[in-house]
Amino acid sequence: MTRIAILGFLLESNRFAPITRQADFEARCWLEGAEILEDANSDAPRQGAEIPAFLDEIERHLQVEIVPILVAGAEPGGPLDEAVLQHVLATVRTRLAEEGPVDAVYIASHGAMSGVETRDPDGALLTSVREAVGSDVPMVATLDLHANLSDTMVEAASCLIGYRTNPHVDQAEVAREAAIILARMIKGTAFHMSFLRLPLTPASVTLLTNGPGAYAERVDEAARLSDPRGDIVNASVLGGFVYSDTPDNGLAVLVTATDRATAERESARLAGRLWADRHRFVHELTSIADAVRAVTAPDGARWILADSGDNPGGGGRGTSTGLLRALIDAGAEDALYGLFIDADLAAEATSAGVGASFAARFLRNGSDGSGDAFTEDAVVIALSDGKVVGRRGLVAGRQVDLGPTVALRIGGVTVVVASNRKQCADPVYFEHLGLDPADFRTVVVKSRGHFRAGFDEFFGPDQVLEVDTKGLTSPVLRNFTFTGLPRPVFPLDADAAWRPPDWAVPHLQALELLP
Repeated sequence: MTRIAILGFLLESNRFAPITRQADFEARCWLEGAEILEDANSDAPRQGAEIPAFLDEIERHLQVEIVPILVAGAEPGGPLDEAVLQHVLATVRTRLAEEGPVDAVYIASHGAMSGVETRDPDGALLTSVREAVGSDVPMVATLDLHANLSDTMVEAASCLIGYRTNPHVDQAEVAREAAIILARMIKGTAFHMSFLRLPLTPASVTLLTNGPGAYAERVDEAARLSDPRGDIVNASVLGGFVYSDTPDNGLAVLVTATDRATAERESARLAGRLWADRHRFVHELTSIADAVRAVTAPDGARWILADSGDNPGGGGRGTSTGLLRALIDAGAEDALYGLFIDADLAAEATSAGVGASFAARFLRNGSDGSGDAFTEDAVVIALSDGKVVGRRGLVAGRQVDLGPTVALRIGGVTVVVASNRKQCADPVYFEHLGLDPADFRTVVVKSRGHFRAGFDEFFGPDQVLEVDTKGLTSPVLRNFTFTGLPRPVFPLDADAAWRPPDWAVPHLQALELLP
């Protein structure tokens, strides 16, 4: 019987957002020991899709005893509080010691975590597990496509595997591949990882994979190379998360193969092509004024607008008001807007009740830097406790708690106000209030890209406008004062240069890709 330890620790850190603390994990997912398996086997788990899929797949290949350790995940937010990190590391070490020797480890990670004190919490976790289980125990981890891959992470793990889809809809598929690769390692197959990081830190809006683009092309190429049962078991192209603002930022390529030379050649080829295409990682946004003109034009065209600067899925607070005010001031009709995050406003509307008219005070405590306080006459049209199960895309099949949630009508604009910070990636966030996106000419979502997998049944790619709004996830990188990035980097520094390591130079020369 093969004993496999499973654990997960997931946070996407935006250095410009408030510190992420213990309560943030407890609000979304904190599971220890047997709780992990109970949740994984439930109809609507709190944890992500990775561990349930891994458990299902590994049993197809081995007779296993699963040793559940800890799974903790928080909404994307600010740097990790050091006390939380130390608590996690201590819990993992203690539980691994108490459980005794294991034959392998699977870790569901994110890869873009940064800390108030510790620069690389993901690397610290992998290193801590490695020290606990020993140097010869296979350890495989799955990573978000936006991971900032550090040298420490690569050195500690036996294999690292990134998502391939953005919007992310392949977490289960990637975890199944991890199970296949880990089973091969347990049976004695050895693999080599080759890793290159580029001085390329693009905004997240340039990292979509469900359409044309330099990134999508290389991810697709990497996917064609990958076969968990073959010689190149995985090729990952990790876009990074620039808002983490760490020295480990940078678009990265990681290839794992049975042969070192093959892994190095293919990683060099993918990295060389990405660098050659670096100028394609620049993206133009739609101004608020142009977006409002489009949705109020007499042609009746339907649009979905992404409030891209204020994406809670990247650490945004869900409180920018510029686009909302512009829609109201322009007299927009048949517009649906969400999720605005304002627990005070949701509580007041809940107390008033359905049908009540009142003066809705947005951000009653004043400006928060992304949005300005304002008051408008509103009618309460729906109320909810905010407990839903995701229907499509990123959170399909998972429990989600929006907290007390209300729908307000302000002129021709319906605004959904939630208490708990979530990005509007799933139409169920509207539908559970009796609001059908199909009934509206315009839908506005506080989301960067995951809404595309949730709302594509209502809007095609040619009906999407990414709007230049204020917030902690603005794709306009010059809006931020970065202090941790490994400057110079493109596109912030137009003259940034890539100096590949010596081992990569012959491969790049042979492929005529030397920068």
